Amino acid sequence: RCVCYGLGRFGRCPAARYQLAFLLLLLDELRVPPARCALFDPAFSAREAAALRALGLCLLPENEEGKHGVEGAATLFYMVHCGKALYNNLLWSNWSPAALSKLVIIGNSFRGIEERLLSRILERDYSYIAKVLKGVEEVALPSHPRYLDTFNDTSVHWFPLDKLQELSPEVWDFVEEPMYQDCEDLEIIRKGE
Repeated sequence: RCVCYGLGRFGRCPAARYQLAFLLLLLDELRVPPARCALFDPAFSAREAAALRALGLCLLPENEEGKHGVEGAATLFYMVHCGKALYNNLLWSNWSPAALSKLVIIGNSFRGIEERLLSRILERDYSYIAKVLKGVEEVALPSHPRYLDTFNDTSVHWFPLDKLQELSPEVWDFVEEPMYQDCEDLEIIRKGE
């Protein structure tokens, strides 16, 4: 399965078109039927939504705010240039070694997030990203001069079960839903906005 968040206005934006093209090639390479790929972006126009349906892709009916569970099935999350809160919500909604080990994320580098944020901000506002850093493997996509603004800071992330099981048991005990009340740079469109 595949879930794609935050693709953007591909009808207007060349970078979003390249990201859509890469997604379609990736689905083909991984032999994921288009009908098993669900997308959501609140910015999609009616025309863009129709184009995605014509490609055989599914549109999620509502804004999940990144809180999509893997439900026991291996799931690729394609989230190029999404906000930190979206990644944090995704991790929270799958917060167990069993669920995280079935999840692959193509999106912003977690190591880059860690390097750019003060550790106290990362731990306060994006605690699930902070807690999983020792349990994730990450490989950056190769850079190409033509697509620097399209896939910059993009990595493939996966969560090996053995690494997750090495994390202290206390890491798994705290499962409070993220709220982001003190977050100054919230990069998420919430339900109803």
